[in-house]
Amino acid sequence: QVQLVESGGGLVQAGGSLRLSCAASGRTFSIYRMGWFRQAPGKEREFVAVINWSGGRTVYADSVKGRFTVSGDNAKNLVYLQMSSLSPEDTAVYYCAADDVPRVTGTAYATSYDYWGQGTQVTVSS
Repeated sequence: QVQLVESGGGLVQAGGSLRLSCAASGRTFSIYRMGWFRQAPGKEREFVAVINWSGGRTVYADSVKGRFTVSGDNAKNLVYLQMSSLSPEDTAVYYCAADDVPRVTGTAYATSYDYWGQGTQVTVSS
């Protein structure tokens, strides 16, 4: 089992920045990748970014490319999501997720992840 806890959410004005953190514990040696997803009210959960736990390869959703940066600290079992140039459309609950399967495809699908944090609210005011 892997446990995940997000932190760093809050209220920010449009154009501002926030950094989210996700702390992993438990069987962290089994993690292949860590993903960030978000869910706005009335909308489905959507992929934001993913980072391979070893090697650090990253992939981003088109909607956040160039504004968000995902990074990880394997030694501390931490993953970060640095968000800049935020807009009201980025308002959502943000979740980190862990995938313990060495898959090649499907890393942007929520169903590929077995472990989820409780989420942290990000609200961007206009």
